[in-house]
Amino acid sequence: MVSLPGLKELIENISRERNLPKIAVQAAIREALLKGYERYRRAQNLDRKHFDEDYFDNFDVQLDVDEEGFRVVATKTIVEEINNNDHEIALQQVQEMGGEEAQLGQEVVLDVTPDQGEFGRMAAMQTKQVLAQKLRDQQRQLIQEEFQDLEGTVLQARVLRFERQSVIMAVNSGFGQPEVEAELPKREQLPNDNYRIGATFKVYLKKVSQGQQRGPQLLVSRADAGLVVYLFANEVPEIEDEVVRIVAVAREANPPSRHVGPRTKIAVDTLDRDVDPVGACIGARGSRIQVVVNELRGEKIDVIRWSPDPATYIANALSPARVDEVRLMDPETRQTHVLVAEDQLSLAIGKEGQNVRLAARLTGWKIDIKDKAKYDHLAEDTKFAEARAKYKPEDIDDVADIDDVDDDIYEEELENENQEELENELEDENYDRDEE
Repeated sequence: MVSLPGLKELIENISRERNLPKIAVQAAIREALLKGYERYRRAQNLDRKHFDEDYFDNFDVQLDVDEEGFRVVATKTIVEEINNNDHEIALQQVQEMGGEEAQLGQEVVLDVTPDQGEFGRMAAMQTKQVLAQKLRDQQRQLIQEEFQDLEGTVLQARVLRFERQSVIMAVNSGFGQPEVEAELPKREQLPNDNYRIGATFKVYLKKVSQGQQRGPQLLVSRADAGLVVYLFANEVPEIEDEVVRIVAVAREANPPSRHVGPRTKIAVDTLDRDVDPVGACIGARGSRIQVVVNELRGEKIDVIRWSPDPATYIANALSPARVDEVRLMDPETRQTHVLVAEDQLSLAIGKEGQNVRLAARLTGWKIDIKDKAKYDHLAEDTKFAEARAKYKPEDIDDVADIDDVDDDIYEEELENENQEELENELEDENYDRDEE
């Protein structure tokens, strides 16, 4: 046995510092020691023997925590004549060791531990490097298993430090679980948040990374629409009870211009005629929506009523502007003209186009705001009719337009179809006759 003084204390310290179970730490140490032994064997290879990648697969390390040491063992096959000392052992040798009942083809486990002084400095360095890597891998695997099912949910987070433009936060998956680091990138932050060390926030767990890259493997967000959905579901009992449902959310948490504040539009609906879904989300005197606004640091939120009728839905989505008429110009390409009074134009469009932009995302329609007084119905209808007449599918290449198909080709195809139908009828008649 190779002695490892302080092994028990080492395992306990690593387990405590890295929040890993002791059995996981022991597994990492065993794998690291095995890599160290492999390095030792390659360094001792004076005959320049070729070692394949899987050459040492039959070797293992037995860790003795109580005795604070380890052994290297090898599983060898019993043969008549030895060709490889690392993988095979002679039957006569096994019998001399006390295995009188041993037979050819059986496997035996033998202690091949090197002497204490032979392990070498290079092997020890290799062991240390591999151990550090294996411990990191163990941590990442445990985090993946712990948080994988929580992806798409909201967690409580605490600010730890800042790295470049990202905020590193501490999150945990539940009561009694250790905290894990998560990254809040610049693009996922809210402009009105004050990220000071120790401050707490609700964050949306956007992604659990599976790779081996450095840094936190949890990506969290304050700008994702999922956070708004969670906050409303948490504050409005009707949503939790599925009486009111959130149909769509459009959020612009980081507007393209600093002169425009964050804003969200949320569409809600209900099948219960006695329930007002918008009123349920807003609450008495705005009490419910105010909790959400406060959590999002003053973000503007428009709660609108969803409708199966696109025109009504679009009109609602442009709230707080008052819409006079919604014209669905082309349902296929989902283009619409919305007519409003002159004094409602700026309100419908919103500051730097934010209101109409969010309404378009919420409804899925391309919305053009028009001044009702200057709108020419006939001219607009004519323009769209001409556009539809000129429209040609461009998604399929090298296919002739149907108007350009030669009449002879069409007649030939028609004759072929008629011929096939006639042959099928004859086959059916012959089949019926045979059955009779």
